[in-house]
Order: sequence, then structure tokens, then C-alpha cells
Amino acid sequence: MILIFSAPSGSGKSTLVQYLLTQRSDLEFSISATTRAPRGQEQHGKEYYFLTEEQFKQLIENDALVEWENVYSGTYYGTLREEIDRIEKAGHHVVFDVDVKGGINLKHIFGDRALSIFVAPPSVDELRRRLIGRATDSAEKIEERVAKAEIEMADAPLFDAIIVNDNLEEAKKQLSTLIKQFLPEEK
Repeated sequence: MILIFSAPSGSGKSTLVQYLLTQRSDLEFSISATTRAPRGQEQHGKEYYFLTEEQFKQLIENDALVEWENVYSGTYYGTLREEIDRIEKAGHHVVFDVDVKGGINLKHIFGDRALSIFVAPPSVDELRRRLIGRATDSAEKIEERVAKAEIEMADAPLFDAIIVNDNLEEAKKQLSTLIKQFLPEEK
């Protein structure tokens, strides 16, 4: 089975994904490929596969990506076919943490095999506050992310479920309930 998490940047999606991965041993995170530079302590092959634009375009030409997007001008993100194959061969359910367009694309590809979850911030102002607090982006980049978030939030109804992350403990409870309803009991 496939779990797809999408959200505007700064909504707390990655926090919820990391929580979920600690709750079940039959889940495995699908590492996405990107052309953006690593942030903070991010490592190649752990949070992302960091690639040059030329390497990424070669993957597109070779049909090695299930889906991909040019998310921000000149910054590509995508899902490697071999990553999904690796996880499924290990007997695990695949967990995606992807941008909103990627989440919509993956849901179309995997259909009923996938549960798509949109993690929403409580408000645009709170989202801006979180992005500033992260201290990983310039003021210009934060405003670009906030503008994109306003557009992405309009796509929330295209997902199977929406979790408004205004209280992390409550969001974790909602997530646990959704997963119990969707996935078989862990063996």
C-alpha cells in the first residue's frame, strides 16, 4: 500500500511522517530526488537524493521517475521508480512526503492502493511564522513559499483526507486513526 503526504512547506508534514514511521515497522520512507541544495544537516540518500539539474533531466529522459515537477523555478523534485521497487521488495508499505502536485500525481498513478493526506497549516499567518522560525530560507524565499501555499491549499479537497496541524498531538491522533482504517494490521 502507498501513503502520500502533501502540504505547503512549513505545515508540519515531515514531522507527522517521522512520527508515523516510528509507530509501525512495516512502513518505509521513499526518498525523493531533487535539484535543490541540502538544508542544514540534510544528507544525500537520507532526506533526499541531491542531484544536478543535468542528472535529473537524464532521469526524466530515461523514464526513471514515476512523477516529477519543476516545483520552484529551476528546482526539480521527483519520485524514483527504483526507490518504490526497493521498498516493495522489502515487503514494506511506501510512505511519500511530496509537494502537492506530486501528491495529486501519485494518487492518480496508484489509485485505491494509495491514501493521500493533505496536511494543512491552521492559517497562512501561522505558516509564515513557522517558516521564519525554521531559519532555513531568505525572506524572499519565505514569501515565495507562502504565495505558493495559498494556491496549494485550494487543492486540499483533491486528497482523501485533510489534517489541520494546529495542535501536533491532535494531528498525530487523527493520523493514527486514518492509518488504522487504511492499512492492514501490522504482522
